[in-house]
Amino acid sequence: MQISAKLLKGEDVNTLNNLYTKKNDFVARDIAGETIIVPIRGNVGDLDSVYTLNEIGSMIWQLIDGKKTVNEIAKAVCNAYVVTPQVAEKDTLEFLNSLEEAGLLRLSDE
Repeated sequence: MQISAKLLKGEDVNTLNNLYTKKNDFVARDIAGETIIVPIRGNVGDLDSVYTLNEIGSMIWQLIDGKKTVNEIAKAVCNAYVVTPQVAEKDTLEFLNSLEEAGLLRLSDE
């Protein structure tokens, strides 16, 4: 996963206040503590682009609702796992950035 240059340089201070919304063109299922996401393209599942999220990724995925900020999601990660707030923020931003680049999320309009 790559963080955008803006995030690495700390130029976008409002990033933690961003809200993300899941796009609608995928099917997601929870299986044995992991989340499997299959994008739908042309009414067909794109099996070449299947995404598997581990336990932490699944937790973040479930928290993405267009109402919780990145900061709120990172705090939930920090509370659920033994990790510093700074690491939780960085890793959450990185993960959300990768989901956005994969076309599974978009910035919320709110």
